[in-house]
Amino acid sequence: MTKRYAALLRGINVGAGKQVPMARLRGLIGDLGHGDVATYLQSGNAVFSSEEKDEDALAAGLERAIEETFGFHVDVLVRDGEYLKAVADACPFPAASLQGKQLHVTYFSERVTPERFAPVDAAAFLPEEFRLGDRALYLYAPEGLGRSKLAAALARPGLLKGVVATSRNWNTVVKLVEMTRD
Repeated sequence: MTKRYAALLRGINVGAGKQVPMARLRGLIGDLGHGDVATYLQSGNAVFSSEEKDEDALAAGLERAIEETFGFHVDVLVRDGEYLKAVADACPFPAASLQGKQLHVTYFSERVTPERFAPVDAAAFLPEEFRLGDRALYLYAPEGLGRSKLAAALARPGLLKGVVATSRNWNTVVKLVEMTRD
């Protein structure tokens, strides 16, 4: 039985480095034996169907293929549609009343604990806020991510040591849920 997945590529097509054309990415994923491949935007969002059930194995296969094809390493997180929907449904902020640029989800390669973020004085960044979810962090940034001081604090070197993290705005979160529906 096939499942729908999203591959979340970290840090591609930003500036001059790590350019991955979406048409080539779609072809690469198809060449790995996955079906119904589609991409969303140019920022490293691909969806596909696969009979493989191991998300980590899928991510590792994509990372190897990208490195072999493009000559550089890209961290990839693979999550199934059920997980993506559960993360969207569990959003602790009023997503329906916010603009997509005000709400972001950072997906993690593993569970993170509140203790990891203890060095961040959340009250100092109000009205910006964050909450933890299942291998995810929700960030409310009323002025958008580019102007968010809390986002910068949360991305400090060392704070996420050993964890792959990649963020998507709420519009992308919702679109990936739609695209990965079985």
